[in-house]
Amino acid sequence: MKKTILSAAIGAAAIAATAPAASATTLETVKAKGFLQCVVNSGLAGFAQPDAAGNWNGFDVDYCRAVASAIFNDPTKVKFTPTTAQTRFPALQSGEGDVL
Repeated sequence: MKKTILSAAIGAAAIAATAPAASATTLETVKAKGFLQCVVNSGLAGFAQPDAAGNWNGFDVDYCRAVASAIFNDPTKVKFTPTTAQTRFPALQSGEGDVL
């Protein structure tokens, strides 16, 4: 029992130690590209949908623009990758996007 708890604690510590490094790498990559690639679920009205002119609107879109504004001081430095509920996490994990 004690070995299981110790193993779990060591595993959690290892994961926690690598998390900041992964985040820093993503941020550095985004800054180097000059824009934020945002994975959005285009199947949910109110979250991410382009209008007739191709301008994206919705909650997820606003969130991504806020993140771009925090990084670049410019909410327009964001590009959107439309996905479905089933493909959005694989798209993020494969590097097609920087944030959901």
